[in-house]
Amino acid sequence: MVKQLSHVNSSGEATMVDISLKGITVREAIAKGTVRMLPATLEQVKNAGMKKGDVLAVARVAGIMAAKKVPDFIPLCHTIPLDSVTIDFDLTGNNCICIKATVKSTGKTGVEMEALTAVSVAALTIYDMCKAVEKGMTITDIYLEMKTGGKSGTYKRKQA
Repeated sequence: MVKQLSHVNSSGEATMVDISLKGITVREAIAKGTVRMLPATLEQVKNAGMKKGDVLAVARVAGIMAAKKVPDFIPLCHTIPLDSVTIDFDLTGNNCICIKATVKSTGKTGVEMEALTAVSVAALTIYDMCKAVEKGMTITDIYLEMKTGGKSGTYKRKQA
């Protein structure tokens, strides 16, 4: 049996899911992604050496702002109140910045798209802030790590 897609009606038309009868639960999603770059570029980020300013501070704010705007550019997403959005960076590698977005909401629908969008826009902002130094950076491995809450319960990504 093939499961019906939630955003397609019986006529095959795109539709916004009706969440009016769903219960309110605490929902959380964690997404991750990576920006790969030359070690010299990463050193400039770590030492606040980029001419545009503090790369990570700007990327953090951009990611938070993006999570709050998801319904503006993903057509079938609901407007939902976000209780918390955090963006963390791991600079322990010698050629990449790993990004983690955690989004929480108490509502009727999940926050996976908000977390994925936050990571994506934070990564794009890092690229924008560093492109004068290196245009060959790669944004990669954006994925949902975990989500909790709602009818479908908990999802945890299996390690490859």
